[in-house]
Amino acid sequence: MNSYETLFIIKPTLTEEEIKDQISKVAEIISQKGGKVRLIDEMGMRRLAYPINKQQRGYYAVVYHNSPANLIAELEYQLRYNENILRFMTVKYVTKKEISKFEEVVNKNSKPEETQEPKEESTASEATE
Repeated sequence: MNSYETLFIIKPTLTEEEIKDQISKVAEIISQKGGKVRLIDEMGMRRLAYPINKQQRGYYAVVYHNSPANLIAELEYQLRYNENILRFMTVKYVTKKEISKFEEVVNKNSKPEETQEPKEESTASEATE
């Protein structure tokens, strides 16, 4: 399986729940078609460089995933015909240097969540003693 990064911009007129739903739909498509979602990076609401469909802002999200090559065509088909997605782009990591950067980004952004939980537990146990 190859390493990919899919960036997409969601309409700013959606509520937070609808935005989360759109992001989970993309992750679900990847998982159902045989891919593995490694990291979802929600960059948040940002101003666009130029208006897209009369929108000045958009909610950016990036999904890092390992997927078979045939999944990308299906994913882009789904994104293209989703009216809540303004733009999307998929980047394939090919060289060893790019793949090592991909792994570095995924590991860097997923570790803080894992390391914060044990710290909270240890401080709670110290407070009870």
